Amino acid sequence: MYHHSGSVVQQAAGSSAGVLDHRGTDGEAILFQRCTWCGTAMYHRLLCPVCQGSDLRTERSEGTGTVRHSTVVHRNTPSARNVSLIEMAEGFVVRGRVMGPPIGIHSGDRVRLSTAKDPVRGEPVFQLVDEPYRAWH
Repeated sequence: MYHHSGSVVQQAAGSSAGVLDHRGTDGEAILFQRCTWCGTAMYHRLLCPVCQGSDLRTERSEGTGTVRHSTVVHRNTPSARNVSLIEMAEGFVVRGRVMGPPIGIHSGDRVRLSTAKDPVRGEPVFQLVDEPYRAWH
């Protein structure tokens, strides 16, 4: 199904969806897209993965999510780092890094967006929400 809309052109001309936005007054935020046809939330797409609609609107994430998968990477880096898939509260998934010891990040951990970003890869950086209580697990 094809739906012609000028919103894709407008998004490309304005701020691109799915990147950290430094212009906001409340610090950095992740922008994502929501399909106006079916309501699916997605990160950095041109078409909706569910209905293939092209009428997408840009929204700001509240910045909280849950680690769905995390792995430790030793290649192309001076020290081990984690690469995690974070399912955001709005329903989209983003790849990023969670601060802390790489082997201490687990699926199901709750995270929130940090005010920093990875200077090399430009990916979002998150911090654990329940970090003080991790010793009890």
